[in-house]
Amino acid sequence: MTLKLENVSKVVTGETHIDDVTLECAPGSFNVLLGLTLAGKTTLMRLMAGLDRPTAGRVLVDGVDVTNVPVRRRNVAMVYQQFINYPSMTCYDNIASPLKLARLERAEIDRRVRREAERLHIEHLLDRLPAELSGGQQQRLAMARSLVRDAELLLLDEPLVNLDYKLREELRAEMREIFQERDAVVVYATTDPLEALTLGGYTAVMHEGRLVQYGATPEVYHNPGSIGVSQVFSDPPMNLIDGHLEDGHLRLGADQPFAAPAHLRELAPGGYRIGVRPPHIHVTPPHGEAVALDGEVEVAEIAGSETFIHLRHGDSAWVAQREGVHRFDLGERINVYIDPAHLFAFDTGTGRLVAAPRRPSGTAENG
Repeated sequence: MTLKLENVSKVVTGETHIDDVTLECAPGSFNVLLGLTLAGKTTLMRLMAGLDRPTAGRVLVDGVDVTNVPVRRRNVAMVYQQFINYPSMTCYDNIASPLKLARLERAEIDRRVRREAERLHIEHLLDRLPAELSGGQQQRLAMARSLVRDAELLLLDEPLVNLDYKLREELRAEMREIFQERDAVVVYATTDPLEALTLGGYTAVMHEGRLVQYGATPEVYHNPGSIGVSQVFSDPPMNLIDGHLEDGHLRLGADQPFAAPAHLRELAPGGYRIGVRPPHIHVTPPHGEAVALDGEVEVAEIAGSETFIHLRHGDSAWVAQREGVHRFDLGERINVYIDPAHLFAFDTGTGRLVAAPRRPSGTAENG
């Protein structure tokens, strides 16, 4: 099955929720909708499913216009943020419910229920009620009930967001394997860049109802087409500072110029908006070349096994990301180090990407 959105827009009481989106998802593809809260991800999925109709544009399935075909006549399954299970039914009957509505034979229902339960590692829970399950098990149950139909289009709207960290990591690692054997088009919405990278496939970056970039996930990550995409596809967002390139040297803000890296020396002299991701701002000198800059600590935020150090460098606010738990005093001045090979350059007027760090072929998350 091929899913295509053709110049789709959705306007509600004069407010544009989806703005002229064109997107084509190939058969068997895994597609991530990545965007901040209220970027339009859920609205777009509802249009894909047929739960809502677009104000303008068309939805095509295998080249056939299904824009006005209601959801009950489409082969679609959807998993929501809040897992929804029938509390009075056993897990077995929960999973079997859509198949019973479709009036499949009992033997076929049993085969599919047990197959799906096994895929999601809940085969030992089939005789229990949903209230007897943990949060992670309940979400697996909700997913099994949606997936058991063998739908051609699977829509998952931030299905892991309400689970705790450990359960989220566990299910996220299994997600691609769960869908690998299916020919369905899968669309998975998330606000989490790490989740998009982990899931792979293709990523569509949404911003304020618009589709701003679509492509293979590693390609979008390493070559964000604009400052806006770079901010969405980085958590914390990419650090930005005004830079000036001249005579093969780059000056960041009011700092001393240094030799520009090879990928920036190819640019015309002039001003650029320079970006660097938080993991590439180091608080100890890294191996190889590095530029030392000083900053004032505004806050050190400890999040699990990482520390996010918020710094003030001149007129710019930066975030450095460091593994482990580290403490810094408010107002403490520290040196940070940047490897110039990890710098991005954006056009100061349009915000479009003009140069990205070079990377070895086959890399996915470092760059």
